Amino acid sequence: MARLILRRLLLMVPVLFGLLLLVFVLTRLVPADPAAMLAGEQATGAQIAELRTRLGLDRSIAVQFWFYVKQVAQGDFGASLYTQRPVVLDLMERVPATIELAFATMLVSIALGVPLGTIAAVNRNGLVDQAIRIMTIAGLAVASFWMALMLQLVFSMWLDLLPLRGRIATGLRPPPVVTGIFTIDYLLAGDLRMVGHALWHLVLPATTLALPATATIARFTRSSVIETLQKDFVAWERSVGYPGRVILWRYVLRNSLSATVTQVGLLFGVFLSGSIVVEAIFGWPGLGDYLFNAILISDYQPVLATTLTIGVIYALVNIAVDIAQALIDPRVAEQG
Repeated sequence: MARLILRRLLLMVPVLFGLLLLVFVLTRLVPADPAAMLAGEQATGAQIAELRTRLGLDRSIAVQFWFYVKQVAQGDFGASLYTQRPVVLDLMERVPATIELAFATMLVSIALGVPLGTIAAVNRNGLVDQAIRIMTIAGLAVASFWMALMLQLVFSMWLDLLPLRGRIATGLRPPPVVTGIFTIDYLLAGDLRMVGHALWHLVLPATTLALPATATIARFTRSSVIETLQKDFVAWERSVGYPGRVILWRYVLRNSLSATVTQVGLLFGVFLSGSIVVEAIFGWPGLGDYLFNAILISDYQPVLATTLTIGVIYALVNIAVDIAQALIDPRVAEQG
């Protein structure tokens, strides 16, 4: 197990370096001048040129990248043109919000996707299976931004059941910062009413992100369970009289979860990077909303720092997935 974890950690370094290099080059190829945007419409050419020199934007891409890597190695991501604050402080405030939304989405997706996929596999080619397949296809086909707007329209504006935007209602005091995750911090503060309030604000954005993820998990679970049900050990357990429910939930499902666990790890990265539009629509103050605003004004430093942060979290989640797979199937640890 230790060798598996060490190997995955070492593989993170070139992957993250390549990610940082790719995004750095792409941001410099965008036909926009952050110095001109920062200087304003009334700035002269000389003022813009002076600001470009001060920001180091007049140097070659290779030199800019080298200085940026040295800067990042010291834990300095520069300052944001949008917030006028160090990017590190912005990230510390916004990462917990995105992680809270991602974990809520993941829990909903697993809680719905695994049972649906299992039920579909047991009723293979039956009416229940066909209905679940139609649901999963619909979940994958619907665009997240459209679903977000429809959920807001129906549940917030027409029915007035769920909050429209934000992590908590305007005017309410956030919890004392311990983890930055509101539900946990309110719980640590002993304020159960606000725990429920924070969870209520999670419903719409988490549901929006969970619909395609639930469909994906259900499809992978169905396929894996069908394959496992055809194994010899299942036929033997049936022949000796094990109850069907025991065989399914204790033996078949455990031997079918490896592919599903891998998919959950990949989906977590999607929750982090793919929540940009959803966070912007729901006013969720996470990495996606931060990245969205930074891209609009060509604010390079937050774009690079946010991308790298998402990459690090994604890599760590995949290491956790490898560990989970090794616990489910010890052969994974031996191969690692």
